[in-house]
Amino acid sequence: MVPVTDPMAAPAYADTRFQRFIEGLLYDPRDAVFVRLTLKVMLVMLPLVAAVYAWFSWPLALVLWAVQLGWLAPPVILMLHNTMHRPFFKRRPFLTRAHPYLMSGLFGIPTGYMEHHVAMHHVENNLPPDLSSTMRYQRDSFLHFLVYFARFFFLCVFELPSYLSRKKRGSLAQRALVSTLVHWAVMGALLFVNWRATVVVFVAPWFTIHLMMMIGNWGQHAFIDERRPGDSYVNSITCINSGYNARAFNDGYHIGHHVKMNRHWTQMPKDFVDNAERYAKEGCIVFERVDFFIVSMLLFAKRYDFLAKRFVRLPGDTRSHEEIVALLKARVRPIAAAEEGIAAAA
Repeated sequence: MVPVTDPMAAPAYADTRFQRFIEGLLYDPRDAVFVRLTLKVMLVMLPLVAAVYAWFSWPLALVLWAVQLGWLAPPVILMLHNTMHRPFFKRRPFLTRAHPYLMSGLFGIPTGYMEHHVAMHHVENNLPPDLSSTMRYQRDSFLHFLVYFARFFFLCVFELPSYLSRKKRGSLAQRALVSTLVHWAVMGALLFVNWRATVVVFVAPWFTIHLMMMIGNWGQHAFIDERRPGDSYVNSITCINSGYNARAFNDGYHIGHHVKMNRHWTQMPKDFVDNAERYAKEGCIVFERVDFFIVSMLLFAKRYDFLAKRFVRLPGDTRSHEEIVALLKARVRPIAAAEEGIAAAA
């Protein structure tokens, strides 16, 4: 098996009064990096947003998009992902709720992200009740992806509260619906203040981030063993030794995350190394030097040859290149029969 080179520890900071203050706010001092990232976002984004509204120009808009979507969005999204799965602020608990709404507003992240991801996606684990399930789609088809994205984009505002209500989680359903409607209302009101700046700062990123998050989820759950569609070892993938992991807090270790969703992000690479034989026995799919977005793009282009070259051979794997290609193609087929069986059992 290839060696794992992804970072395995939180960044080390000097023992200063400021660092001790940050750590004192948190349940886990390893998450101090998230507080520092938040401060960086505020110091960079707020002046940029103000400048776009005060002195709008398209060159300035391009600068904002480069900073917002190109530089800061990936780590910010994965910061929220991690802080939703584990307790974050121990002191100033109001920050635990205010923090995701502030980041959502600045980056166009769904305000119902926690309700969708933690209270629905991880509960249903990509099976048919999961509103973001990839099972029913041909997962190397861009047309199927467009249908998948359209459902999420246009219907999730209704489907997520409905799902949570059926599961007797009314407070979460209300929060998901109200927060989304408030987000839309604020963007709508700002259009009357300065429509060009609002489109650049809020509306375009809102669409772009929704699209990018669903492309990522598509790649994360593209390769499913139809015999065990609800098994996290074979309905998710892991991507190692990718620059994305360094930027996004080891998010590539998606199998380990679904197996234990509150595992700390710094422990993901070690968990993978320690359980490599288990991964091999279960039939896990692991890639190296690619991320989920690239996996999705390669699938849309049907570049199975390239994916097979990036396939990580776990202990004992002696399959040929052609056999790996055949495996990958088999794992992206729609699982209609399994879907019907699961629905009937429910």
